[in-house]
Amino acid sequence: MLSLKEFNTFGLSVYAKRLDIAESAESLLALWRKAKSEKQPVLLLGGGSNVLFTANFEGTVILNRIMGIQQQETDESWHLHVGAGENWHELVCHSLKNQIYGLENLALIPGCAGAAPIQNIGAYGIEFRDVCEYVDVLNLETGEQTRLSSGECQFGYRNSVFKHKYKANYSILSVGLLLKKNWQPILNYGDLTRLSKDNVTPQQIFDSVCAMRTSKLPDPAMTGNAGSFFKNPIVSAEVAAKIKENYPDSPQYPYTHGMFKLAAGWLIEHCNLKGYRIGGASVHLRQALVLINQENATGEDIVSLAAYIRQQVISKFGVLLEPEVRFIGTKGEIDAVECIS
Repeated sequence: MLSLKEFNTFGLSVYAKRLDIAESAESLLALWRKAKSEKQPVLLLGGGSNVLFTANFEGTVILNRIMGIQQQETDESWHLHVGAGENWHELVCHSLKNQIYGLENLALIPGCAGAAPIQNIGAYGIEFRDVCEYVDVLNLETGEQTRLSSGECQFGYRNSVFKHKYKANYSILSVGLLLKKNWQPILNYGDLTRLSKDNVTPQQIFDSVCAMRTSKLPDPAMTGNAGSFFKNPIVSAEVAAKIKENYPDSPQYPYTHGMFKLAAGWLIEHCNLKGYRIGGASVHLRQALVLINQENATGEDIVSLAAYIRQQVISKFGVLLEPEVRFIGTKGEIDAVECIS
């Protein structure tokens, strides 16, 4: 068995029967087919920043390390073609250095570029779908490569077609980003609202986002975590109004079709769960939305803690929390909601 500790940002001591690295579509396909021929479960892994291993993995883990950043430009836009194995934050830094703007609000999001469309990552007023031009996917059964337009990716809140139709037996090879030269700052969230829209620079937004994230979120290299553990729940106007009546300071954001998005971290914090601990896992003291590997936590510790949090939020607010993090069992991904219900 081979250790996966350095390949999951929770820093859990879990193991796999085999660990391989793919640096091209051809090697990825060959490694996947080899494991399948040996009747082994296969897990494709990027940066390991959004996964929780609930047990040892009884099969082959393939690390997607398809690299490369290519850029083209038109009079109106920049077009970036990015390998799935590229580190996302380093991509943001690369674009900023090359005076290609539009990704700065997404700074310091951990993980690889290939994971960005799966989750439709987002922060501080921007989501991946806002900058996506296309996603290239590989059918691991047939070897066929397909380019999906942004519309075909069916992006939603922390959701996409890659969690459904293109989930099993598919791998993301690269992403295409479209960044307009007529750059407009997005200053709707957090400390960004203090910046002046008239003279703010992309570098200032980048610096502010990095400062906000580092002040609230623990560095996985120091304290194991997977960032935001739960999705922000979407509730009806009636539920939102009831919470607002009892808690006037509760953050609420209008969503589509008359629904409202609530802040999961606020709900957890107002259940007095900051610092709450089960086994080696605990709720982060500065950001209740983050669960951390406090001291040699196991996957079971984190699952138990998440289940307790979910029950407390249901009891106090009548709101159901769903994990944003993917749960990985002995043979592959398992239903995270089911695990903590």
